[in-house]
Amino acid sequence: MFFKAKESQKKVIAFLNQKGGVGKTTMCFNSAHALARKGHKVLCIDFDPQANLSLLFNVETSDNIHQLLVNSVRELKALHRPLLVDEVIVKSDDNVDILPAGQELSGFELTMAAVNVPRQLILKRFIEKNDLMSRYDYILIDCPPTLGLLVINTICAGHGTIVPFRPDDFSKKGLHNFYEMLEDVKDMGIIEVPEVIVHIPNLMDTRRKQEESDLNDIGDMIEARFGKRNVLTPIYNKAQIVKAQASRKSIFEYQAQEFSQIHQQFNEIADIIETWNS
Repeated sequence: MFFKAKESQKKVIAFLNQKGGVGKTTMCFNSAHALARKGHKVLCIDFDPQANLSLLFNVETSDNIHQLLVNSVRELKALHRPLLVDEVIVKSDDNVDILPAGQELSGFELTMAAVNVPRQLILKRFIEKNDLMSRYDYILIDCPPTLGLLVINTICAGHGTIVPFRPDDFSKKGLHNFYEMLEDVKDMGIIEVPEVIVHIPNLMDTRRKQEESDLNDIGDMIEARFGKRNVLTPIYNKAQIVKAQASRKSIFEYQAQEFSQIHQQFNEIADIIETWNS
């Protein structure tokens, strides 16, 4: 059954963390399918030059979001070429569409360096110009593991962020840098900084006892900053996720009992997205 979200519920949600290898892409992918199973129409935007989210959708194309963003900036008219957003969005039968990325995105910062329009708002204005929020209930963005212009554009376009992290010292440092960047964006005074919806410990390894201690330390840091722990139950690094990812399928395409717990966890993420700030 298709459920149309109210305008006040429609949201752009970014999955981001400065550190790579924390499972942002698979979390974005499976969260989108969890929302779709609840009847929502979802657009995933791959905003990482590695294009791993596009690969999960089995999409490899030279037409991607980079050219659409270039086309959206009048000052770059010399670089424009005929391409419409509906020619790039890859539609599916399960309410989850993908706006793919490509290696060209790695040159985004250089391409936009000389433009006079607010470079931080290029993605936000692209979404608005193409009226994507009227077509989708939720737009989920998979971000690159950097703190450059791509991520700043995502923050400025988003209503909220979901932060996957590995419970280790590297992630703790990455989270600290991310919070500092949010303060920098706030100081720009261009937009209202999106809320951090929830932190999700991901790819936990039960064999590594130190991770429990690291998770507690990071939880204390998050609580000190946000006034609440704001951390979900950890998602463990299980064979089921690896199996689904290798097959380029969502976890919900597997109905075996061994997948029930991970189904429940991603349904919880979808519930949080649905009810957050609605």
